[in-house]
Amino acid sequence: MKRRVFAYAFVASLALGLPANAQTWPSKPIKIVVPYQAGQGTDVGARLFAEQLTKALGQQVFVDNKPGAGGNIGTADAARSPNDGYTLLMGTVATQTMNEFLYPSVGYDSQKDFEPIALVGMLPMVISANPSFAANSVAELVAAAKAKPDKIDIALPSTTARLVFELLKTQSGAPLFGVPYKGSATAMQEVTGGQLPVIIDTATATRGQVAGGKLKPLGITTLKSSELMSGVKSVAEQGFPGFEVTAWNALYAPKGTPKAIVDRLNAEIAKILAQPETRQRLLQIGFEPASGTPEQLAAFEKRERDKWGPLIKAAGLKGD
Repeated sequence: MKRRVFAYAFVASLALGLPANAQTWPSKPIKIVVPYQAGQGTDVGARLFAEQLTKALGQQVFVDNKPGAGGNIGTADAARSPNDGYTLLMGTVATQTMNEFLYPSVGYDSQKDFEPIALVGMLPMVISANPSFAANSVAELVAAAKAKPDKIDIALPSTTARLVFELLKTQSGAPLFGVPYKGSATAMQEVTGGQLPVIIDTATATRGQVAGGKLKPLGITTLKSSELMSGVKSVAEQGFPGFEVTAWNALYAPKGTPKAIVDRLNAEIAKILAQPETRQRLLQIGFEPASGTPEQLAAFEKRERDKWGPLIKAAGLKGD
C-alpha cells in the first residue's frame, strides 16, 4: 500500500513539475540553432531575433550555427535536443517543407519532431539580369527565350532559386536553361561579370547589387510588389497570375516543449515584430516581417509542403 501511495505521489510530482519548470523558464541561456553558415540570410535574421529576445526574456539568447547537407545537419541536431525550451531552431522553407522531397533521408521528421512557434520573416526571390541584357521585365525575358530557344542561361544559387526557375518554365513554356551554383557569391560574380545574363536569388542578396548598378531587377516572386524592391513588379503582375515563390524563416522548438514556453515565445516574437525599429531593420536586411500563432504556422507549413512536394518530384530535383 505504501509503495502504491509513493508511486502515485511520484507521478503527481512529475505532472506538477512540468508547469512549474515552464513558469520558471528561462533560468539559463537559450540557443537558436541556425542550420546554415554565419552571414547567410537566415543567420542574419536569427541574430536580430536573438538580440531582441535577450532583452525581452532577461537571459542570453545566442545563435549556434550548424551548417551542412542543405540545412539537414543542424535541423536534425535541434530535433534531438531536450524539449526544455533552451534549444530552438530557426527553420526555413527548405528544412521544414522541401528537403524531405530532395534528399533520400534528412535525419528528422519536420511534421512530427518540432513544435511550431512563429513565422518571423518572408524572403522573396528576385529575377534579375546583367544591365547589358536586352530584357527589362520577366515578360520580355520569356519572349527572348522563346525567340532564341535554350540560349538564355540563368544562374541558380539555391534550391529555392531552382524552384522559381522550374515554376517559371512550367507557367511560361519558355525554353530557359538553368545553371546550378552552390552559393550566391560565385553566381553573382559571374552574372555581374557578364558570363551569364540572368540570376534568381533572394532580395537580400540582390538589393546591394541593384543599388550598385551591377544588376537590374526584372521581377520579384511575391504575389504583389514588395517594399523590399520598390518599383519592381511581381512576376504575377507581369502575366503569370498566382506565381509566388517566397523563402521564409520560422522559429521552432523540439517536440514536447511545454505549451507555456511556446506561447511565451510566440507572444514575445509578436511584440518584437510590432516594433517599428525591428520592422525597419528586417526590411534593411531583406526580410518582410511576418507573424501569427503556432497553429497558423503549422497550417502554413502544410500548405507549403503540399505546394512544393509535387513540383520537386515532377522536376526531378535532388539535393546537392
